[in-house]
Amino acid sequence: MANQFQLFKHRRFNAMFFTQFLGAFNDNIFKQALILVLTYTAASQLGMEVSILNNLAAMLFILPYFLFSALAGQIADKFEKSKLTQFIKLLELVIMAIAAVGFVFEWYALLFVALFLMGTHSTFFGPIKYAYLPQAMKEDELVGANGLFQMGTSLAILLGMIIAGVLTQLSQSLYWISVTVLIVAVLGYLAARYIPTMPAMQPNLNINWNIITTSLSTIRYLYSLPFLFFVILGNSWFWFYGATFLTQTPEFSKVILQGDESVVIFLLTLFSVGVSIGSLLCKSLTKNQVSLRLLPFGIAGLSIFAIDLYFSLSSLNIDVNNSALLSIRDLFGLNGSWRVFADLFFLGFSGGLYIVPLYASMQAYAPKSHRARIVGANNIFNAIFMVTSAIFAIVILNALGLTLPQLFLVTGLLNIAFGAFLYVKLNKHIKDAVIQTNDVVSL
Repeated sequence: MANQFQLFKHRRFNAMFFTQFLGAFNDNIFKQALILVLTYTAASQLGMEVSILNNLAAMLFILPYFLFSALAGQIADKFEKSKLTQFIKLLELVIMAIAAVGFVFEWYALLFVALFLMGTHSTFFGPIKYAYLPQAMKEDELVGANGLFQMGTSLAILLGMIIAGVLTQLSQSLYWISVTVLIVAVLGYLAARYIPTMPAMQPNLNINWNIITTSLSTIRYLYSLPFLFFVILGNSWFWFYGATFLTQTPEFSKVILQGDESVVIFLLTLFSVGVSIGSLLCKSLTKNQVSLRLLPFGIAGLSIFAIDLYFSLSSLNIDVNNSALLSIRDLFGLNGSWRVFADLFFLGFSGGLYIVPLYASMQAYAPKSHRARIVGANNIFNAIFMVTSAIFAIVILNALGLTLPQLFLVTGLLNIAFGAFLYVKLNKHIKDAVIQTNDVVSL
């Protein structure tokens, strides 16, 4: 495990790690702060339903992944990555300045514009960071580097949400939020300046600026590489699965556990720390090899602990005699609560074992000349699966009238079927992937 953290001694790793960490951190400070402002202030001022505003915010952030992921992949393949990253981080500064004006003057339309632009920023940065790793890392460092990146992303998301919650409780909170996102954007740009030069993989590429034909072409190309196609389906399923659970966490914290806001943060922390530990262990468990041997354990854990979460939540009997919600300390003393906590932690842990081998395989087996475009295709499918997750939850909870624990049960059972299908397909096509990786592949 010590060798894994030795990567932080190398500028080729630490500069990109902190650039992506600060980017994800800023994303989530801004998004969570905006959601809290919409929920507690804007909805009443605008005379609109909170759910409509929050769903609009979610849609605006995800929309750029549909529109621009394929184009972003082309740009990342064509241009040198360190200068491209620095340019994108400068754009983040501009976007956060727009957001700061929106917060300070409470111009909600401007905040929605900034949210769409921040989603666009993330869309263009994603192919760069994941195509960068296999280029900058040695072969025996790739799994460890991906584990650290996944850990960093999970912690950045969690810390961003916590910091946003703290900032919104301060007096003059909108000013504090504005200053914070600007400072983090500056730090992200400074980190990007230390990223070493990485040669462009296809500098003569003619970029197709038509986002529709580019997206279709990228998806067709991905489909011609069956192993990578199923790897990306597996990646996207993780985002479907995670979104299904994490989106419902605030509701089941309040409705089922009768917990206050601190309980929501605690449960999200359990899940995030679980993902981080599972991700970090992948290096040791695979002995630095890009391998799918951990995938069955990840699949099994995601189902076992989702199904057990159904039983642990169903068996809870929380009787609140007054209107006050329970704190973390109150819940610790209740029978059955520790089982719920353990289920959420091991769900995250299993997710780490599941996702790191898939990301490492995507990078290792993608043709070098098209690596960033493969990541762009991955982002398109991730966005589709996340939107599908929201529709799935609405159908299960509203149309079919099932409970939250039953939603988790259904999701865990679906994971068994999907996981078995995925593992069979990946094992069927991996030999072809090895051959194709060694060939010159072109569109």
